[in-house]
Amino acid sequence: MEAASGGYLFACLCGQGGWTLAGDHNEWAPTPMSQAGSLWWIEEEIAAPDGSLYKSHEPDSMQWIADPYGRRHGYDDFGAYSLVRASAAHLERWYAIEDADLGLVPRDLEVLVPQDGEFTHALYVHDGQNLFDPTAFFGGWQLTTSAPPNMLVVGITNTPARMDEYTQVPDELDGQPVGGDGELYAELVETVIRPRMEAAYGPAEVVGTMGSSLGGLISLAIADFYPDRYDMAISMSGTVGWGSLELHNETILETYEAAGKRDFTIYIDSGGEGSCVDTDQDGIEDDAPDSFDNYCENAQFDAILQSIGYTPEVDLFYVHAPGAMHNEAEWAARVGVPMQIFAGLEIAVPR
Repeated sequence: MEAASGGYLFACLCGQGGWTLAGDHNEWAPTPMSQAGSLWWIEEEIAAPDGSLYKSHEPDSMQWIADPYGRRHGYDDFGAYSLVRASAAHLERWYAIEDADLGLVPRDLEVLVPQDGEFTHALYVHDGQNLFDPTAFFGGWQLTTSAPPNMLVVGITNTPARMDEYTQVPDELDGQPVGGDGELYAELVETVIRPRMEAAYGPAEVVGTMGSSLGGLISLAIADFYPDRYDMAISMSGTVGWGSLELHNETILETYEAAGKRDFTIYIDSGGEGSCVDTDQDGIEDDAPDSFDNYCENAQFDAILQSIGYTPEVDLFYVHAPGAMHNEAEWAARVGVPMQIFAGLEIAVPR
């Protein structure tokens, strides 16, 4: 933390060992820390310029760790590092966000803050632990390199209840009921997370929500629940046939068709390919055994959206990447497309 003199006091709840502190301020030459239980600290103030990197080091175990409770941080080839006060673009953590009345599990946020904290667009993105860390599953999305400079990106980490929270209606998988808490999750985003972020960083002129797979589905559901509050919904390989997998509940395709044309912009995509058929005659073309990555359902969704008044390349964007698989590497490869569309979006009415 910053001391009154302008220097910094460093402390870490690092646990047992023989922890030291190293960083840009001492040319990464580890300095011994004092200990009281699991708390380790440097007794004197340290002068460190804006944007200095630091880590704690335990020589015996050869561990190098970022401050586990530090807010400002980033990633490089050696993993996570902590930052003193930073004016350049950087990441910030927020811990255990919840609303006890909603009954949902607390979750963390990882926020990409632009240069000098200045932005016009804010994007709320699901499966937040896959967005920035290059050691995440399949290398993650690495949005620190692809996010436009005018954008605040709020990554909302998922929880063990992901399949329930990211689905707007119940369905079944292998005969077992699952899903249907999407409206509660949408309420958490809209009434808890978004106000917290706006209080900390300021409101954005343009607001969107984005995710992939079930994260894409819940992005569309959030925009449906709060159509006057979001300017764009981005769904990458979205599981838009949810509700019709083994049951016959209303899918997001049918929800949007019934609602009619609304004012927010929509981006949908998928990889995959295959024949598109509706064998069970439930209205959703999701029964072809050779189709994958939700290709048929998203192609059908694109046709539905055009039928209710959305205009391609104006307020509807549909991208098909033939043969692309359903994984983080594929989403990372094409996430720049919807982000650039969103970055160029303008809105005349404050949200």
